[in-house]
Amino acid sequence: MNIKDIIIEKLSEIILNVYQLKDINLEVQENKTEFEGDFTIVTFSLVKQLKKNPESIAVELGEALTEQTEILESFNVVKGFLNVKIKNQFFVDNFKYITSDFDTIEKKNSTVMVEYSSPNTNKPLHLGHIRNNLLGYSVAQILKEDGYDVIKTQIINDRGIHICKSMLAWEKFGEGETPETTDTKGDKFVGNYYVKFDQEYKKEISELVAQGVSEEQANKDAPLMKEAQKMLLDWENGDEKVRNLWNEMNSWVYKGFNETYKRLGVDFDQVQYESNTYILGKDLIQEGLDKGVLYQKEDGSVWCDLTDEGLDQKLLLRSDGTSVYMTQDLGTAVERFKQNDIKKLIYTVGNEQDYHFQVLFKILGKLGYSWAAQLYHLSYGMVELPNGKMKSREGTVVDADDLMQEMHDIAKSKSEELGKLENFTEEEKNANYENIGMGALKYFMLKVDPKKKMLFNPEESIDFNGNTGPFIQYTYARIQSLLAKANFEQNEVTKIELNQSEKELIMQLINYKGIVSKAAELLSPALVANYVYDLVKSYNSFYQSNPILKLEDENLKQFRLNLSDLTAKTIQKSLGLLGIGTVNRM
Repeated sequence: MNIKDIIIEKLSEIILNVYQLKDINLEVQENKTEFEGDFTIVTFSLVKQLKKNPESIAVELGEALTEQTEILESFNVVKGFLNVKIKNQFFVDNFKYITSDFDTIEKKNSTVMVEYSSPNTNKPLHLGHIRNNLLGYSVAQILKEDGYDVIKTQIINDRGIHICKSMLAWEKFGEGETPETTDTKGDKFVGNYYVKFDQEYKKEISELVAQGVSEEQANKDAPLMKEAQKMLLDWENGDEKVRNLWNEMNSWVYKGFNETYKRLGVDFDQVQYESNTYILGKDLIQEGLDKGVLYQKEDGSVWCDLTDEGLDQKLLLRSDGTSVYMTQDLGTAVERFKQNDIKKLIYTVGNEQDYHFQVLFKILGKLGYSWAAQLYHLSYGMVELPNGKMKSREGTVVDADDLMQEMHDIAKSKSEELGKLENFTEEEKNANYENIGMGALKYFMLKVDPKKKMLFNPEESIDFNGNTGPFIQYTYARIQSLLAKANFEQNEVTKIELNQSEKELIMQLINYKGIVSKAAELLSPALVANYVYDLVKSYNSFYQSNPILKLEDENLKQFRLNLSDLTAKTIQKSLGLLGIGTVNRM
């Protein structure tokens, strides 16, 4: 428990004992005013209940805290605000405790599944996938740090008309070329044929329109589209030739995906494929009809009426017996809870799918699955670059691999410009460029609240000053340099008198576990990102105002080195929760 929480708890006890008021939690803030004290307690919420002025309430609480606890050194009251100064030894003891407790994780014995990525196999991963993957992976790391067991999963959308478009285009225009013969990454290779299909399809539409066919009819009658639809039917009927082509082209894509995931630093514990799961939901249809949760129209289609829930009527089975995405998602959710002992399932999917998940969760609840209440849509805003939105079928997507390489190149350019990597080998330089570039990308993406739409500017993200990944990585490297020069070893210190900057830094370090728990509760890596930035600012303020290596007082020197070491470890662990690595020299 951090110092602030201890004060809040003690205040609640005193308010109960002195005023007989239950469940009162006064606001406690870190004191940023010129008045003496480490924390400020806001008393105004008690004025109405006690019918006293805030000054007298503050004095009474200050006296009670002094008499009934061991934590207060002194207090003062300014206009009803109670400023309290915490005993020096209390900070020292707390620092010793968090140092010894640093790697302890209190297990919750509860498993959470986090789904993210879930790409289509007709194109490479793009900028939107980067935010999705970084967000899902970071949330999984934060949940682990908060004591949960976590299963990271994805479902790959490996079937459907969009997949057949790439396959057909390759069959018609590929002339037998492969990723190997063209020296092209597998997912990019297949994505190029998805774009090729769209180009040729548009030509056919234009020709039909020129012959007097309406554009709407031309979209349906274009030969390429009809062939793609036939290929999909052949796939569903198990046609050997189509299935073999499908397997081969998907294998190219998976190899490409894995390269991207490796560079991005994300992984998965389980992978599901839509080609295996798309029939699962059909089993639930009869169950829903029997329970009266679903109804069937005259044409044979099956629906769920959610109008009483403020939603609409949702199609679950077409009249020809084929399923829709919703049906598949119903079946996949049921299968996941059957196969895994999970308490919660989190879907990391963009906010354009908000309505889909509202409907999914409602239907599962109506079908009687109690765990439907433990489903959560981690909805996030779209990410754009300064030059606008992306359209994959037109080939204007911001490719994930290209963006990662651009980050590497910008990191290299800026590092060379600042002379930060002199006396490094080429191998060390390249490792640092990669670490800095990827750190910049990840931090910039994750410091923004997930729900917000964001504009990502690669140049702005790589700045060695300000709220950026490289700035935080640089502070970590600075501490490592300090510890190396001091030949640092962890040693106990005797009694020490702390100054204000040391207290503030200790308070930041104490807050780490509370921030992790809050980030796990809200599923927001932004809380961790902004916490580690604040920690770095506190450390830099401490570092600039307190000598360390030149100190003659060995006891004080050791304490400040201990403080620096724990700060570095906390920075490293916080960045790790964001999927960001550290470097020892920059």
